[in-house]
Parts: sequence; C-alpha cells; structure tokens
Amino acid sequence: MNTAAAQHQSVKPLTGWRVLVPRGGPWGDGVAATLRRQGATPVIAPLINFAPTNDQAALEQALADLAAGRFDWLTVTSATTVDVLYAYRAVVPASTKIAAVGETTAAALLAVGYHVDLVPDRDNSAAGMAEQMIGLEPQPRDILTLRSEIAKPVLTRMLTDAGHRVRSVVAYRTVGVPVTDRIAEDVRSGRINAILVTSGSVAEQVHEQFAHIPATTLIAAIGPRTAKDARRAGLDVDVVAEAQTVDALIDAVAKFSLPHAADEFAPRTGALPRLGMDSRG
Repeated sequence: MNTAAAQHQSVKPLTGWRVLVPRGGPWGDGVAATLRRQGATPVIAPLINFAPTNDQAALEQALADLAAGRFDWLTVTSATTVDVLYAYRAVVPASTKIAAVGETTAAALLAVGYHVDLVPDRDNSAAGMAEQMIGLEPQPRDILTLRSEIAKPVLTRMLTDAGHRVRSVVAYRTVGVPVTDRIAEDVRSGRINAILVTSGSVAEQVHEQFAHIPATTLIAAIGPRTAKDARRAGLDVDVVAEAQTVDALIDAVAKFSLPHAADEFAPRTGALPRLGMDSRG
C-alpha cells in the first residue's frame, strides 16, 4: 500500500464535520464521545429540558415506593425520563426489572448506572414494549410507568388490559431551551454540517429555533418514528438511521461526504438520497 492510500484509509469518516448534539447530560456526553472517535467536532446544544411535573407529590411517592421494592417492573420510554431519575437520585432495587423503549433510552440508563432488563426486539415504541412485557409476564405484576405530560397512555392501557397492576405517573413536562446566538448563527451560516434529531420534541425545537437551515446541512433522524414526527414538525429529513441507536444514526451521517456541495444533491424537496431510510418514516 502506498503512503497516500494508507493516509486516506486512516482518515476517520466524519473528519471535518461539526455535528449538533441536541441533548446534554450524560447522554449528550456519550454521543459527543462517539462523534469524536469518528473524527467529528460535536457541538452540544441542549434544545429540550424537563420541567417539574405539576404533581410533585405523586412522583415523589412513586419513587419512594420504587426504592422500597414495591414494583416488579419500571418502564422508561425516553432519555428524558432517565434525566428525571438521575436528578432525583432514584433508587431502583435489583429485584425491579427495567424496560427501556429503545437503545437510546437503554444507553441513557446505563450511562447513569441503572440496569436494563428489556429492550423491545423489533418495535421500539410503547406498544412494542407492552407487547413484549405481556408475553414475558403471564401473571399480574406491579408496574410503574413514568411518562411525560403529553404522552399518550398506550403503555398503561395495554398493560392494564392484560391484567397487570399499573401505576402511571407523570415524571416531567418537556420545555424548549433557547440556544445561544452563536449556535443559531453557526446553523444559519452552514457551519454546522449535521443536526441530530432524536425525538419529536427535539424536532419541534429545531424547527422553531432555526428559521433557516441551509440545504447543505444534513438533518438526521434516529429512526422512522422520529423521522415521521420531524416531518410533522416541519423539518425536511435527509437521512434516517436503520436502527434506533446512536451508533446507527452516526453511521448514517457518515455515509455522506463533506462538504455537501450544492450540485451534489437536489434542493431539499424530498429528493435527497435516502441512505438507510425506511419509506414508512
């Protein structure tokens, strides 16, 4: 192998990229570390945060009962719920199993020291998680479901209909976090090469806070469900990860070359290459 070829092979796939990471905390730090290993410069800009639930007493009682071992299962349907658990220093006994809705949520749990006993094999949704739990637990169990204020009660309803004893508690309200003027300008000017979209709430904030996103800036969604939510929020999604994991999301971005020359792709009208895209998204 000649020297030029060897140097080319050693270049990391995202060298030169500046990628916006839309969440902070342990999860954001983990994503940033993964991006750096691929050669990218991560820009951590939390777009959402959680606000306290309007029923603080119910949450605190639920977490006290959780620590006391009164639940067989805890269900976690977002990384934001993990932020709440971490903020409250919630104790989850080894005897209580934890179900995470997808790999992103599971990674967030592991990052702050919790265990994960179940991640749905196929359908990374509340319904998919409920179906798998029902299949695993033929006998009635005590289950704590922590959810956002706006979440539909799909999980609670399915588990209750299957005979389980479910306590559904609002853990947080999602609120937007304004980015700095500098980051807003970096997005507007195209200095940010890619924006990671990891939830419908993040998609809404991207659309609201960045009035002008250049056509050369890649909008990358973490899975078909998030891509659907992003389009509903008004974003033009360029690439969708094949699996709902951070690694799959970053791999999908890495399939594009930098810079995104204007003549390489069609204008953002749905005609961009759909690398790793699921048409159902």
